[in-house]
Amino acid sequence: MSQGKTILLIDDEADLREAIKMKLEAEGYQIEQAANGVEALEHIKRNNPDLIVLDVMMPELNGYQVCKRLKEDEKLKHIPIILLTGRAHSSDQFWGLGMGANDYITKPFEFHELLSLIAQHLND
Repeated sequence: MSQGKTILLIDDEADLREAIKMKLEAEGYQIEQAANGVEALEHIKRNNPDLIVLDVMMPELNGYQVCKRLKEDEKLKHIPIILLTGRAHSSDQFWGLGMGANDYITKPFEFHELLSLIAQHLND
C-alpha cells in the first residue's frame, strides 16, 4: 500500500507544502519537499521518488519546464507527475498534460481528490 512510497512535493508556497505533507504522512506516505524547479530537479536525480506533485507557477523553472525535463530523461520519465496549480484554464491543462504530466488538479482542491489520484498512479 502507501507504506514506503515516496512523494516529492514541489511548490513555492511553504505553508501549502507543509499542509499537504502532514495529510499525506498521515496516510503512510514518505514525503520529501522542494521549493522550486531547480531544487526539485537536483533532488529527483539524487532520490528518485515514486511520484511527484508539482506546482506550475514557480520561480526559476516552472512546472511545465520541470515536467518536460523529467519526461525527456530516460532514467526519470517513469515517475508519475500530478500537476497541482491555481491555473484552471483549459489551455493550462492542455500544456501540462502535453509536457508529460499524468494528471492535473486545480487549487483550491479537496484533499480526497489528490489522495485518489496519488493512489491511482501508485496503484495503492
